[in-house]
Amino acid sequence: MSIRFFCSLWSKKRGKHLANSHLFTKLQTDCGKKPPFQNQTINLNTKTMKVYQTNEIKNIAILGNDGAGKTTLTESLLYEAGIIKRRGRVSQHTTVSDYFPVEHEYGYSVFSTVFHTEWNGKKLNFIDCPGSDDFAGAAITALNVTDTAILLLKGAAGVEVGTQNHFRYTEKLKKPVIFLVNQLDDENCDYDRILEQLQEIYGSKVVPVQYPIKTGPDFNAVIDVLLMKKYSWGPEGGAPTIEDIPADQMEKATELNKALIEAAAENDEGLMEKFFEKDSLTEDEMREGIRKGLAMRGMFPVFCVCAGKDMGVRRLMEFLGNVVPFVDEMPPVHNSRGAEVKPDVNGPTSLFFFKTSVEPHIGEVMYFKVMSGKVHEGDDLTNIDRGSKERMAQLFCCAGQNRIKVDELVAGDIGCTVKLKDVKTGNTLNDKNCENRFDFIKFPNTKYTRAIRAVNESDTEKMMNALQKMREEDPTWQIEQSKELRQILVHGQGEFHLRTLKWRMENNEKIQIQFDEPKVPYRETITKAARADYRHKKQSGGAGQFGEVHLIVEPYVEGVPTSEVYKFGGQEFRINAKSEEVVNLEWGGKLVFINSVVGGAIDARFMPAILKGIMQRMEQGPLTGCYARDVRVIVYDGKMHPVDSNELSFMLAGRQAFAQAFREAGPKILEPIYDVEVLVPSDKLGDVMSDLQGRRAMIMGMHSESGYEKLSARVPLKEMSSYSTALSSLTGGRASFSMSFASYELVPADVQQKLVKEHEAEEADN
Repeated sequence: MSIRFFCSLWSKKRGKHLANSHLFTKLQTDCGKKPPFQNQTINLNTKTMKVYQTNEIKNIAILGNDGAGKTTLTESLLYEAGIIKRRGRVSQHTTVSDYFPVEHEYGYSVFSTVFHTEWNGKKLNFIDCPGSDDFAGAAITALNVTDTAILLLKGAAGVEVGTQNHFRYTEKLKKPVIFLVNQLDDENCDYDRILEQLQEIYGSKVVPVQYPIKTGPDFNAVIDVLLMKKYSWGPEGGAPTIEDIPADQMEKATELNKALIEAAAENDEGLMEKFFEKDSLTEDEMREGIRKGLAMRGMFPVFCVCAGKDMGVRRLMEFLGNVVPFVDEMPPVHNSRGAEVKPDVNGPTSLFFFKTSVEPHIGEVMYFKVMSGKVHEGDDLTNIDRGSKERMAQLFCCAGQNRIKVDELVAGDIGCTVKLKDVKTGNTLNDKNCENRFDFIKFPNTKYTRAIRAVNESDTEKMMNALQKMREEDPTWQIEQSKELRQILVHGQGEFHLRTLKWRMENNEKIQIQFDEPKVPYRETITKAARADYRHKKQSGGAGQFGEVHLIVEPYVEGVPTSEVYKFGGQEFRINAKSEEVVNLEWGGKLVFINSVVGGAIDARFMPAILKGIMQRMEQGPLTGCYARDVRVIVYDGKMHPVDSNELSFMLAGRQAFAQAFREAGPKILEPIYDVEVLVPSDKLGDVMSDLQGRRAMIMGMHSESGYEKLSARVPLKEMSSYSTALSSLTGGRASFSMSFASYELVPADVQQKLVKEHEAEEADN
């Protein structure tokens, strides 16, 4: 009995359908165990696929707002290309994308999915990206390693905040964009309104290639104004019926065809001349003009599909195969030294690893792009980031959870491998003649933070290892062990982002965790000068301890010199600085330490000990225990004992004298302030502004941007703790925001009083 047949019987017995197979050369799990995913089997077929050359490869990212139908489109693309024999359904958890248990649990994409299709002698590599802004890192990564973006829009919603965000990423990275209106069978779909919206936001570069004859449940036909044909489908979709354009649609089609020809001609001088001569272009000339327009972002074609019914997908594939730029037609990337790296198959081998996936029974699956040269099974390469040697034992082309063995991949292609020893996301592997390193992926700042702890304290180390492993899969998770706050912090993109982490930790790693409110990294400083002295004296039989320190503290302001005379309580103190040490504090700000002791009252060898004592107190401010900053300390006098004075004595004396002076120097608490930008629909602007003002925000300005309002504000970090959740609730998920550190500012008096009381109560309990 074959393994596959046995697995089939096993699946029927359990009443489950097992979909398309992994093509691994080694059986990863025996049939007596539950397969790693519900719709997965292991296929021992070792047939390898064709090796495609650089001028036959196209790399495409699939983007769009959450719920736009990207996963469903992926199924139809794979089905039309013959990679799968039956289209899976999101509701049944049988899709090539969204195959991880956490994605089944929550019903939305968490990870990007890499897959390929072969179409008319060309290889199309796709990366299907999550739509939620919480998983923006996947979209940014995909755009950095692909050359064209398909941006899906829901037929009933049109341009959404996710559309806007993803378009901005393409704009920043100068990537071509194809707009794809999906779900045309939705009863609320209004294609003309969507097209008008796109052109209003993104300008005349938006040019329709297709339009539906009608939308809603009866949708079944489009007019293609590039080919000037009518495409219609039966209830099951698939292969279209291609006919001449009906008479009642000819006028509209001709008008849009002329607009498309003009848009294609605008991107090439030669085509422009032909257009002026003939007032038209051939089909091939139009394709050439559109290709150049795409590459230069001179035009954004609009296509129509109903991915759920497989209508229009085959025609989309034809366009992608015939018109979208090849890898070698796009601008080359630059390595970390700024040198161009072209996708040259004859160049030195260089691989960039952009994604890690940890899969049960398989381990780490590492996804890479061949930046130059070619890679074969068995090649030995060097990890330029870690200095280690790696052997590429197996190479695969990707099809979601399915993988197809390949002997070689060339410049511009995307593939994956397993069982590497020491490769992390973002690493570069080179052959011996190459020293490329790539660091072109820049992730957004985090905007949601929680303190994390294992419910069972003994699981803490195991939890940390799991967190580091998860960060390999999603670099937008940031893990911080904060000495200052005495918490382990997880920084992410939003509540959903961290919710998936918790689910995976508890269900995959079997570690129960707790999220707590993160403490705020306040700072303490002073607002005026003050003086104090302290004598540390201890006698206990033998040698004693003695040290006396007199010092002055004042606020440190860049560029303001030290005074020569200070007055306290009618007494004058003259300062004659003998030495000055500026300490750049690792938590921000400065400590300036001045030795102004005269007459040998304190030996110079004790000055480092005094500074050490002051630094210890700076790390635990007198008001709230938070770090202190921006203080100038002048040690001007003191006393020693010929026998009992030592470094410990002066460290303790300096520490206590500083604490006393700090309390008398008008101490204030500073809080971190963040620059916040909110992209919000106009009808929700008032609600969002009111909410921000309730968070002590200072509104800095607002302006319209691509159909939305962009609101800029400065907000205390304390008030941003759950902002992503509140914003989503206020706007029905239609807004997004970003935040970045701006400065430290004084907290209001009532807030300071509350913080000091809370710290005093905490100290009393301890």
